[in-house]
Order: sequence, then C-alpha cells, then structure tokens
Amino acid sequence: MFEHGLIFGAYLLCVGFLGLTTSRNMVRALMSLESISNAANLNFITFSNLLKNQQAGGELFTIFVIAAAAAEAATGLATALSLQRSRRSTRIDQFNLLKW
Repeated sequence: MFEHGLIFGAYLLCVGFLGLTTSRNMVRALMSLESISNAANLNFITFSNLLKNQQAGGELFTIFVIAAAAAEAATGLATALSLQRSRRSTRIDQFNLLKW
C-alpha cells in the first residue's frame, strides 16, 4: 500500500509539472498547480500512515495545504476572470501586463 501511494503521488507530480510547463491557458495552469499540491498531500498522508505515530502531523499539515490551495485557487481564478474580461483571452503567453 505504501508503494502504491508513493507511485501515484509521483505520477500526479509529474503530470502536474508537465501540465504547468506546457499549458498556455491560465485555468489549465491553475489545475496543474492543484495537481502538484494534491501530490504533496498524498505523500504527507502516505508517510503519516507509514510511521503510525500518535501525533497527526501529516493529516494536520495536509489540511493546512488544502486551505492554502483553496485560497490560491480563488485568487488565481479571480485574476483569470479579470484578465478574461479585460483582454478577452486567458492565454499566458499573450499577457504583458508587467512590462514597462
């Protein structure tokens, strides 16, 4: 069971990085970031179950990561919606808002 969790976590991490580096759409990039976050959460839970300690370190840290990911998704989607309304596109390579 331990190996399956780590393999699935590594698979999620690789898919997330591949999606993050190859996507041109901002929403797809945010989904890839969520996949990376879920891979880290899966590894926290897997190692917490392997060590079987009395403290709930992995589960507690996972809850905080989920809360941070929810805040990141909310701000990212708000940014994407704002850019969609103003520029009529969510493609990452078309934005030059931070250039002087």
